[in-house]
Amino acid sequence: MTSAKSTRRPHHWRRDLIELAALFTAVAVADAIANLIGHQPDGPYLLMASAAALVATTAFHTWWARRHSHAPPPAAGTGTGWDPGPAGADAHSEAGEPAETVLWRMRTTVRDTPGALAALCIALARHRIDILTLQTHPLAQGTVDEFLLRAPAALPAQQLTREISAAGGSSTWIERADAHDLVDTPTRVLGLATRTALDAAELPLALRQLLGRCTIHSLPALSITGRATGESAPVEGVLEETVMRLRDPSGGVITVERPYLPFTPTEFARARALVELDARLGPRVPRSEHVLTLPEGNEITVRRADRSDLAAARAMHDRCSEQTLGLRYHGPVGDADRYLDHLLSPRFGRTLAVQTASGRLVGLGHLLWDGDETEVALLVEDDWQRRGIGSELLGRLVALAVEAGCESVYAVTQARNTGMVAAMRALSLPLDYQIEEGTLVITARLAASPVPAPSPARPLSPHEPAEQAPRLPR
Repeated sequence: MTSAKSTRRPHHWRRDLIELAALFTAVAVADAIANLIGHQPDGPYLLMASAAALVATTAFHTWWARRHSHAPPPAAGTGTGWDPGPAGADAHSEAGEPAETVLWRMRTTVRDTPGALAALCIALARHRIDILTLQTHPLAQGTVDEFLLRAPAALPAQQLTREISAAGGSSTWIERADAHDLVDTPTRVLGLATRTALDAAELPLALRQLLGRCTIHSLPALSITGRATGESAPVEGVLEETVMRLRDPSGGVITVERPYLPFTPTEFARARALVELDARLGPRVPRSEHVLTLPEGNEITVRRADRSDLAAARAMHDRCSEQTLGLRYHGPVGDADRYLDHLLSPRFGRTLAVQTASGRLVGLGHLLWDGDETEVALLVEDDWQRRGIGSELLGRLVALAVEAGCESVYAVTQARNTGMVAAMRALSLPLDYQIEEGTLVITARLAASPVPAPSPARPLSPHEPAEQAPRLPR
């Protein structure tokens, strides 16, 4: 808006002189006409009729101007103004209530020319689609525009894609969004950076949430047997359309794959910044502890574990029977210690340790990131089995998986391990069973019913699995 002071034109003497001359000219013309008509027999009557007609015309013009100067804009479909037609019907039902809407995440590539983005916005507005957020990803040729849209539920994705293509968009990708996507990008990135700073195990999860639906693999520099794997990446990382490779601060490579949608340089820079943050902060694990009471009255502590617990974990292996280690690792008992360095690394998941009052480690529970899937694995020392420790660990691991946004977790065990089956069933989650040659894979779907975190104050149940065998090595 502009103030009246700024819009008032300055007076000039030439304009006043012209207005005065026009006034005198009008008076002279009116006097000549009056003298000409006034000397006629019906002259006075003609003058009075002309004056009345002039007054009536002036009144009608004033009334018309006041009636239509502030009229509302014409409604869509009335035949005046812009009519979007059936596709652009108003987002309200016939009863006047707002129509149902859905959220979409859409990404499309446009030419880097003036007006290209405006054409897309006009195409969206024609269908009553609201643009909630917009991100631009510059490319060497063109620009990738990423939208969060609120659209009428009756509008199919295929029609929306066709309209975007007609408006100049190419390589269009669209998927349903939810309320979590309403957070703006800077806030979401800062939240992921905070989670990564607090816990090194959060880096793979943060990358997955940052880049959308993708598969992340952590490839170590050394195998479980101690041999070099040859996996490496330059410090600046490598971007190859649908694959990016980043140097893992703990050694090896973090590979991110998203076959359905190429990564942009902007996404690559964000992922590299998260990895650099993790490298600068170094190894770190939250040191929260929960003291629990066993049925016989003994107290144990459940806490996060990392590679600093390697010696204590090996000592626990020495106290476990060959049967327990064989069921847990599905391989030669002598190789069990080799797995610990991998399992205790926060890069491959989260580990919970059970510690007695004397400081001895008697149980380990692992939540392992396995590409798009998540695995749970348990090991409890023989003398501490059947006291509820395994069930407690399993419940806490599943709660961590829910917190991390995992859709499901799976456990691999032997068909004869009835304790593990009972513990999985006690989660009260939908379960899928697959058995092949004595190996049982139990998958719990978490999205159907989130599992709350176990209460640290409750006593443990004596019903729990003795051991559980995951697929190792990985």
